[in-house]
Amino acid sequence: MLNKSLVLGIDLGTSGVRIAIINTKKKILFTSSKTYSKGLEISEDWLNSLKTLIQETPKDLKEKLVSCSVAGTSGTLLACKKDGKPIGKALPYFLSFSEYSKEIDKLFTKECPGSSISGSVGRALRLIALYGNEIILRHQADWITGWLMNNWDYGEEGNNIRMGWEISNSSWPENFNNLKWLQCLPKIIPSGQTMGNICTNKANELNLPKNLKVIAGTTDSNAGVLATFPNKNDGVTILGSTIVIKKFVNNALSGTGVSNHRLLGTWLSGGASNSGAAILLDFFNLEYIEELSKQINPNKSTGLNLIPLSKQGERFPIDDPNLQPKLGPRPVSDSLYLHALFEGLAKIEARGWHKLNELGADLPRQIITIGGGAKNITWKKIREREIGIPIKICNRPPAAGVASIALKGLL
Repeated sequence: MLNKSLVLGIDLGTSGVRIAIINTKKKILFTSSKTYSKGLEISEDWLNSLKTLIQETPKDLKEKLVSCSVAGTSGTLLACKKDGKPIGKALPYFLSFSEYSKEIDKLFTKECPGSSISGSVGRALRLIALYGNEIILRHQADWITGWLMNNWDYGEEGNNIRMGWEISNSSWPENFNNLKWLQCLPKIIPSGQTMGNICTNKANELNLPKNLKVIAGTTDSNAGVLATFPNKNDGVTILGSTIVIKKFVNNALSGTGVSNHRLLGTWLSGGASNSGAAILLDFFNLEYIEELSKQINPNKSTGLNLIPLSKQGERFPIDDPNLQPKLGPRPVSDSLYLHALFEGLAKIEARGWHKLNELGADLPRQIITIGGGAKNITWKKIREREIGIPIKICNRPPAAGVASIALKGLL
């Protein structure tokens, strides 16, 4: 019976939701996705997208599900009432509030993702300023997990690192004990542990088994890493709206903008830039990018040193909320401009790998790439030239990675 059991992975990204169902051998049996209609700020959109996807999933697959896991964008924060009802819009992970930098500095005695201006504490302070401290604050994955169980008490550890949670000693920073809003934060559960069961009403609404276990998941970028099934010498780059690089390491790394997660019994370290494939869509649509890419010679350099940020501020490989984009001068040729943008993105990725290497990680022998940008072969060749490491493309969706965490529900 166990061999016929299936698990569900739910991945909430920047632009939409994807689900995947896998079997005990990690084979993908079903996957489906839906783009948000209104955007990342609207929690109702997360929910409606998810409901649609699950309701459209074949009944014979849903009947065999024994557990599920949720991944979400790390840092997207929502204020809600204690019964989980959202208050206002969510604050996306890419919004930082530099006016709270002094308050943030006082809370942390060492560098960590929570101490960065791009961490979640600034967003938390903004939401508390707007709505008071009788609310609860939940990151995207934790809010959806709460909705499935009809219990918003809990949060998964990886999704709360940017709020300051310290995985190494399983606690909030010592200075958090003095916070008036400490009660707004969740009780933390490690990734892979059972959080509870789906609530009966939600099981009925979605036609899911009433004994479906909800397993603490991870962040969307970690889900992407797990979907590649990497070995110890591999690095993983997620080329989505932002560039995220990750590598399994023996010991957690320490540095500004670097996050350390504990996944499947080992440390996964990495960082995320504010720059990524989203900048390309500021100038060109997907079809035109494909057409222009064929006109580019990836072995040549443009000589244009662009900093392809959509707006001011960077978090990794440098942590600088005041870093300005450099998007010009724009050449007359669209293909030359796209070439220069690809180069600028590749340089950021290369600096990211060297930053992790400086902090103690071995340079990867190969880089496995996933995400929307992974499919572009011209960009891949430019990246190989700039980084100097062979690159392999993986097409498995991050939802399959978070589903692999749900397999823990079978143990």
